[in-house]
Amino acid sequence: MRARTLGGANPWAVDIGLALLVQAAMTMPFVVPRAPDLPPATWAAYGLTSLTVLPLVWRRRAPFTVLLAVMAASALYELALDGPGQPLPYTGLVVVYTIAALCPARVRLGTAALLAVAVPVSVWLNTRSARELTFSLFVFGAAYALGRLTDARQRAARVEAERAAARERARIAREMHDILSHAVSLMVVQAEAGPLAVRRAPEKAEAAFDAISETGRDAMAQLREMLGVLRDGEDPAPRAPQPGLDALPELLARVRAGGLDVAYETAGEVRSVPPALGATVHRIVQEALTNVVKHAAAATATVRLARAPGRLTVTVTDDGRGPRGGASGGHGLVGLRERAAAHGGTAAAGAGPGGRGFEVRAEFPLDEGAGVRG
Repeated sequence: MRARTLGGANPWAVDIGLALLVQAAMTMPFVVPRAPDLPPATWAAYGLTSLTVLPLVWRRRAPFTVLLAVMAASALYELALDGPGQPLPYTGLVVVYTIAALCPARVRLGTAALLAVAVPVSVWLNTRSARELTFSLFVFGAAYALGRLTDARQRAARVEAERAAARERARIAREMHDILSHAVSLMVVQAEAGPLAVRRAPEKAEAAFDAISETGRDAMAQLREMLGVLRDGEDPAPRAPQPGLDALPELLARVRAGGLDVAYETAGEVRSVPPALGATVHRIVQEALTNVVKHAAAATATVRLARAPGRLTVTVTDDGRGPRGGASGGHGLVGLRERAAAHGGTAAAGAGPGGRGFEVRAEFPLDEGAGVRG
């Protein structure tokens, strides 16, 4: 939380605070006791020292101009006044770091050329010693290197944030596809069967309309949950967990209400899987059954979950017309593969057993030591 607060602070406030900190450091030689043989700490010298610090407030808006202003004020201090010196060129180091972190290559190159002349000249005006020259080149080089490292870290953070946003968009797209495609497909099938049922079996028509209403309400509830996540500036409200394996019977009941006879088979202890995997299995079964309803012209389908040591297998088969054109490349199957891959698993689709019907098959590795009810 603290890092987030500092990262989102007003840049002006940060730069003013930094300038005040540098001013405090440069004030030290003026307030500590001085030997009688050293130059006096005058108000004029202190005022000009402060003038070298003031441009730091604009360091992010015009860093190269600020560097020129700092160098000009520092040169004036060296040439016109004989005041207390500073143990480090604080203002120059801050501006060089800023240029290295924020400016394009041409500005950085110009800064390096300028410093290659200014640093030796400054040393010549001060002590003319190789020791000071070496130290000055080292500290300015270190400030530049730190700025480049900061830029690299920020770039990496932006790339990771963009990747995370892309993953989240893909996840939301899959959820929206699964919810809407499943609900709309069932509602269309039930609505098309409604008029025929009204004429031949009114009691079935009432059940079909009830199923349409229930499917629509369920889809709206899930969409509200998802849209709540996307709202900005609102406190997160408590949300229901994603449907998992416990919700499969309800899902199959809705599909049966649409006229498809769905069988449900299990082998092994399939319920004790992590909740996230359970939610993925639920969505895979939902998408597979949606495709059966929309494309297969099937009378029956079978959902089978089988758990073997270290593995969970999910298959959805139907007795419909077999592989459909584009089935291997549609958004639905792409979403299934992405969901499976997120858990280290695989998903595939093709002709059913014996070449009859259609089958969706997904396999997931299981950590047998992490069995949790899903």
